[in-house]
Amino acid sequence: MAVPALTPHPDPPRSVPLREARTRFSQLVALAELTDAVTVVTRDGDHRPVAAIVPAAAARSGAQARADADRLATVTAGWARRLDEQHRRSSQRHAAELGAVRAALAEVWAELDRRVVPGSDPALARLRAAHADLLAG
Repeated sequence: MAVPALTPHPDPPRSVPLREARTRFSQLVALAELTDAVTVVTRDGDHRPVAAIVPAAAARSGAQARADADRLATVTAGWARRLDEQHRRSSQRHAAELGAVRAALAEVWAELDRRVVPGSDPALARLRAAHADLLAG
């Protein structure tokens, strides 16, 4: 029984015209089986690929490819839903925390206003101006 050769760096697919592929078909199939080589078949005189001779393990039916694509789409959609939900929860949590910080800051400034006459300390006036955007929200 033949064992496929280990190839650390697979070679790029070789391109063979249809006429040559017909005469070397058995050889190309053996090459695919034993070395995992891929041979691209082109029309005579045209370099665009029309078919390929690949190892059996690499060949997949159209139905298998569609099933894999559908499964991938389902998994991707699931992850997208989870990420959107996580983003929504994170945004809600951030908004609640920001509200708590604003409320605490308002309490601090109210207490400072009771203890120090507003406008009498220039350093406090600069801090109040820096916090104006948080106090307005």
